[in-house]
Amino acid sequence: MPAEKATALVLRTTDWSETSRIATLWTREFGKIRVLAKGGRRLKSNFENALDLLTLCGIVFLRKSPGSLDLLTEAQVTRRFPRLRNDLSALYAAYYVAELLADLTEEDDPHPALFDAALAALDRLGAPLTNGAAPPDAAWCVMRFEMAFLQELGYSPALEACAACGGPADGRRLWFSGEAGGVLCPACQAGRRDRRPLSPAARDLLRALRPDAADGTGAAWRPEVRREVRQTLGHYFTWLLGRRPRLLPYLGS
Repeated sequence: MPAEKATALVLRTTDWSETSRIATLWTREFGKIRVLAKGGRRLKSNFENALDLLTLCGIVFLRKSPGSLDLLTEAQVTRRFPRLRNDLSALYAAYYVAELLADLTEEDDPHPALFDAALAALDRLGAPLTNGAAPPDAAWCVMRFEMAFLQELGYSPALEACAACGGPADGRRLWFSGEAGGVLCPACQAGRRDRRPLSPAARDLLRALRPDAADGTGAAWRPEVRREVRQTLGHYFTWLLGRRPRLLPYLGS
């Protein structure tokens, strides 16, 4: 079986035996894959420390039959995100990005644009600061990534019209439903148990977070609007995942 090469982000690792480990990787070329790294727990191995969580690496692996682990034969560090070691809010945000990729994507389903969005978010969160620059807005980076994630996987929320009936949703009273997949008009909100109020300002911010919108800054938005959007996106991802994301309580707004 020919070897495959890929660029991979380490999302999760689990000890398999005294000497080996299993790694969940998000690759640009193949999407999410699970690999067995034989000898990966040894202090001196072919992988060195390339399998550290949130490390970008170049890998070589052998594909196995569907449902079984691929075999990792080589991994070399391409990039690290050093500031994550010193900034707790950035670290939690990066862990959240990894959690969404690990738990809300299918194996062997590549999305190069989503890989690029994840890498861009980690670059912003983890790049060292220079010349006295201010640290990045971790919450803003996460919300931008979430909207890119939703768009790429086909879950982009309906914001222009009612997600249930397709009618106008331009009034001052709006609701958001994860089950419906977006905003609801007054006539449709009554039958949705998971609905939550959504202010016009929060809808505007959700629009501004779309990948095709200008990459602005979170400072332009009032804190209460950011909190509402953080809660709305958390509500939506909780519905998609079927449980509350583990890192969600550690994210700021």
